[in-house]
Amino acid sequence: MAKQLDYHTLREIFTRFQDAEAEPKGELDHVNVYTLVVAVALSAQATDAGVNKATKDLFKIADTPQKMLALGEEGVIEHIKTIGLYRNKAKNVIKLSRILVDQYGGEVPCSRAALESLPGVGRKTANVVLNMWWRYPAQAVDTHIFRVGNRSGICPGKDVNAVERAIEDNIPVDFQLHAHHWLILHGRYHCKARKPLCSTCIIRDLCLYEDKTL
Repeated sequence: MAKQLDYHTLREIFTRFQDAEAEPKGELDHVNVYTLVVAVALSAQATDAGVNKATKDLFKIADTPQKMLALGEEGVIEHIKTIGLYRNKAKNVIKLSRILVDQYGGEVPCSRAALESLPGVGRKTANVVLNMWWRYPAQAVDTHIFRVGNRSGICPGKDVNAVERAIEDNIPVDFQLHAHHWLILHGRYHCKARKPLCSTCIIRDLCLYEDKTL
């Protein structure tokens, strides 16, 4: 595990990320906060592109919990069977829709605990929704962030919770709103798992990764 980079280095790294893309966006398609919850829940062990393909038609006919319940589990399965674990995910979508209708009047709650109580919604999903919809500086740590954080020294940690704390504790607060998106996109397109593109990396000179590629 890399050592934690110092404050001044972190500020320079995130200044560069910000200069390259001031308003980074999540890549999951959604039309409202409910469809965002569903999309993020479906994205576990699946690609954003795969989820977007599956939900393109689904969200046209079921963009509220009530409409999703009317569609039913088998109807959801028909739309999402191209993504992994689709049967279990369809079951969770119906369950969480029922809870939203019965306990929250069909609205999506904006507390982490309430979101995490929904079937198929863990801490990472809750943090994505809090960040993308309510613009709260929650840090949704996925495999990309875990890899980038530990490789570079930006936010090292032995598990996702430790990496989340490292972001919150060490990255300057004026960068925290977009921190997880910058890190995800950097990991997805530059600091890749097998062959990181170090030669074109905008933070190459600041990163602690010892096995940089040419």
